[in-house]
Amino acid sequence: MDKNRLQYLHERFLGDQMSPDELLEWKAAIVDPEWNQTIEDLMNSHWHQTNGEEQQDLNIERFDELYLKVVAQPQYKKSVRSIWPRIAVAAAVAVMVLGAGLFYFNVQRENKTDNVAYKNDVAPGRQGATLTLANGKKIRLSDVLNGELAEEAGVVITKSADGKLVYEVKELQEGANKMNTIATANGETYQVRLPDGSLVYLNAASSLTYSATLMEQGKRIVRLKGEAFFEIAKLTKPTNERVPFIVETSSQKIEVLGTHFNVMAYGDEPAVATTLVEGSVKIVSPTGNGVLLKPGEQALNNGHHIKVSPANLENITAWKEDDFYLNHVNFKTAMRNIERWYNVEMIYDQSVPDDIESGGWISRNRPLSAVLRLIESTGQVHFRVEGRKVYVSR
Repeated sequence: MDKNRLQYLHERFLGDQMSPDELLEWKAAIVDPEWNQTIEDLMNSHWHQTNGEEQQDLNIERFDELYLKVVAQPQYKKSVRSIWPRIAVAAAVAVMVLGAGLFYFNVQRENKTDNVAYKNDVAPGRQGATLTLANGKKIRLSDVLNGELAEEAGVVITKSADGKLVYEVKELQEGANKMNTIATANGETYQVRLPDGSLVYLNAASSLTYSATLMEQGKRIVRLKGEAFFEIAKLTKPTNERVPFIVETSSQKIEVLGTHFNVMAYGDEPAVATTLVEGSVKIVSPTGNGVLLKPGEQALNNGHHIKVSPANLENITAWKEDDFYLNHVNFKTAMRNIERWYNVEMIYDQSVPDDIESGGWISRNRPLSAVLRLIESTGQVHFRVEGRKVYVSR
């Protein structure tokens, strides 16, 4: 295929004039990374040619559902995430405004009712957390105004204009090593800027404990429960020796010098997953066994041994970008993530096996019903929602 052929197919698509063979050819082009940029340009061009009224009529949620039906098919289960952020709006205009063939053809137009049965909807999670100071005082960060929140032993704690919790060491005083804890509940996420300049993104149902200065015995140490993404600042002593950064979980320590990585250490998951995006980290188990990770690798620690394998970084860090990335993810693992974000309980019928996989990607900013509709559109499961209980069946 060349660009002229792709242009021809695009025009046939917009005009709802595709033959079945052309439709298959167009589907294959959409999921082929070689044509990402060309399709993006074509879609953007069409977007700019539409008028404001058509753009206002856009229904992105419906587009998501239709698009997933295409890419979830076995013959098209390639990674198409890279093209999504750039062409979603333009492609949605092409589909929703013109009603053209690719996506409507795939769902045969007659299926226009929601399969998800729910008595009420559940809103997505939001930015929020509770800060517990060394003196036991609790501060609900979503309820307080921006500005200075507290000062402990010469460390000033503020809430920034963009909602981050920021620590700044002004003048060290006695008691500077007393512990603080920032914790998110189900349905919450938050960011904290530590005294050394390191940035931590906390996922739902997670907590991070650290001293007000971050320093313990010459090291930067934090203790994590749940999941967090770390962007670690480099810090050196007057001797130019680097100050290590240690992340402790219930089953391991992660030794860092300066890097970006994700740690998933929920108590209801079978293993602690440490995934390195850039830099270098060393994972040490309680038995003293250690492994070094390279960028793009993930270590799974089940408490007995550590297994290292290549990682899908897009999948693992999607939560930080407000997405659920579900391609080739164990279904029940994916649903645990959804449970935490929407603060709901999944109840499985015995007909639901443990080894099925989910598919697609979904914004975490959508209500629960939209997320479940997209998953249900793959045809593998059905949902029924009552209050905060989600019943799952085949």
